[in-house]
Amino acid sequence: MKLIRFKDIYSLVGEIADTDSYIMLQLDDREVTFDENALRRIEQLAVQCKAKFIYCNYREKLPDGSVILHPVIDYQRGSFRNDFDFGPVVVVDATRLLSCISLIKERDFEGTFADGGWYLLRLYLCSDKVQAIPEYLYTVERVDHRKSGEKQHDYVDPRNADYQKSMEKAFTCYLQHTCALVNAADLQDVDLEEEEFPVEASVIIPVRNRVRTVGDAVASALSQKADFPFNVLVVDNDSTDGTRELLEKIDDPRLYVIKVDASENLGIGGCWNRALLDERCGRFAVQLDSDDIYSSPDTLRKIVERFRSDNCAMVIGSYTLTDFDLNPTGIGLIDHREWTDENGMNNALRINGLGAPRAFFTPVARQILFPNVSYGEDYAMALRITRQYRLGRIFDNLYFCRRWEGNSDAALSIEQTNVNNRYKDFVRTVEYQARLKAGIGEDDLD
Repeated sequence: MKLIRFKDIYSLVGEIADTDSYIMLQLDDREVTFDENALRRIEQLAVQCKAKFIYCNYREKLPDGSVILHPVIDYQRGSFRNDFDFGPVVVVDATRLLSCISLIKERDFEGTFADGGWYLLRLYLCSDKVQAIPEYLYTVERVDHRKSGEKQHDYVDPRNADYQKSMEKAFTCYLQHTCALVNAADLQDVDLEEEEFPVEASVIIPVRNRVRTVGDAVASALSQKADFPFNVLVVDNDSTDGTRELLEKIDDPRLYVIKVDASENLGIGGCWNRALLDERCGRFAVQLDSDDIYSSPDTLRKIVERFRSDNCAMVIGSYTLTDFDLNPTGIGLIDHREWTDENGMNNALRINGLGAPRAFFTPVARQILFPNVSYGEDYAMALRITRQYRLGRIFDNLYFCRRWEGNSDAALSIEQTNVNNRYKDFVRTVEYQARLKAGIGEDDLD
């Protein structure tokens, strides 16, 4: 089995012989130490599983010399993230590799992408018979020592803008080829006056055990200045730390506390559905997390104005990352400038989120409803909406997202990160298949 560094693949493609069954591609420059008989094991499994693309669990060596396990997750049809973790080594069916490289050459894509064309190539390679081996077969040195909360915004870091645009171009090429591309001209209008509502807008705050922060969030919502009626629906998911008692002491007729019992088994998505389906919910349902606050009293007004001006089913603003005391941290403003009205609904399948605060036209959200989970529920809703309706963007700062030790995603283990990534890949898979069906597309590229 030949080992080829991916950066050399186009120049060395002529060295792949007809007798080669599989080619091993090394995706980065880290030194790989294979276990005894690992290569034989990989090739045996590839043959037995009839796989076209194979990768496996690996170990990482830390600076102190210790070694930790790094499990990978199964590749799904919708695993479109360009940071999907295969590890530094993959094994590919030689015939399929040559076929996919030929396809890329025919379309003059060779060498036109920021990563040398790896992302586009692996999209094609992974459209058929991918096998993750749940065995630890090699060791590499760890090079990224950041916590999960420090990595999660890499895809919107302005310093990575050119790279992300290159990945969007590659992904758009793939969607065009598989007939899964959504055309902006086909997006539907919404009738914002189709129903009567008790108020124009509702701020929705799901909460569980956030006694330290929820008071700030509610105060921020109630302080909004608008020339239309609005209310605040807080869904308390059986808090046990004094959150519910704090909420019950707030004396404001615009605040409604929806009390959920633990036996109802609601995640954040289920809490959102409870608020959406409540008869007191307004025409527009506007998100506010229980440990965040709006950046000004004008946030709600600006969101509603964008619904009205764009006649859209969803509006997303921009937010600033701060510490608990609202001091800007990290890369500061997250404005998702990568979004375009022409292609944002397609690129949304590739990136890991669309921004905040998020707001929904209630009749559309009620028709779809959120999955009853506590991670990725908003992403699932956004993907479904952007398949069919326009999305309005506000690139000004509307929201302070406070990063502190109480955040659920501040420092995740690799196992929990895998759980989160696996779910979002599932959401992408479901949405991609729906878009394939709508476009009468096909992703089997043999």
